[in-house]
Amino acid sequence: MNKHDLPDIIPVFPLPGALLLPRSRLPLHLFEPRYLAMMDDVLKTDNRLIGMVQSYDAPGHAGRLHRIGCAGRLTAFSETEDGRYMLTLSGMSRFRITEEVEGFSPYRRCHISWDGFGRDLGPTETDENFDREAFLNTLGRFFDDQGLNTDWESLAEAEDELLINSLSMLCPFGPEDRQALLEAPSLTTRRETLVTLIEFALRSGSAEEMMQ
Repeated sequence: MNKHDLPDIIPVFPLPGALLLPRSRLPLHLFEPRYLAMMDDVLKTDNRLIGMVQSYDAPGHAGRLHRIGCAGRLTAFSETEDGRYMLTLSGMSRFRITEEVEGFSPYRRCHISWDGFGRDLGPTETDENFDREAFLNTLGRFFDDQGLNTDWESLAEAEDELLINSLSMLCPFGPEDRQALLEAPSLTTRRETLVTLIEFALRSGSAEEMMQ
């Protein structure tokens, strides 16, 4: 799918803390009536796209959406006996919201632009300056600090993009930090942002221990 095949209006799903990146997969569980309606409508479209966006959580900004999100194509789903949906979105491309569609709809829809995100529809990215050993050492300290476990052998063997994007989606960061990871213009800048967030979390943890 190229940029010219992508629609100008898509449904958006504001889910705090949920991050979808291009060429990555995000499992979702839909149960609210408005999003069940969204799912039914998406299944009727050719592109089956849903835009994942973060909403601001700052006081006075209730319901306001970040301008940049990532559209995912519905690639797998199953319906439970009580009418809920379990689905998987495959990240296609980031987008910029230009305005929200007015008029009645149980879920939100937005006019969007795909301009500026051409690399999302291209081949898998690589990180030419990636020091994997140093990165995994820092990650190991972070996982120990957070009490997290992982398959280190798989991480060591994963391709650059799969490794960096998967960790960006899975690490326990707040919504604004996840937005920064989403908006990183390249895989290298996303890795740099990820390392900055990890190192900040490690420093914060050390400061908290010293205060206790």
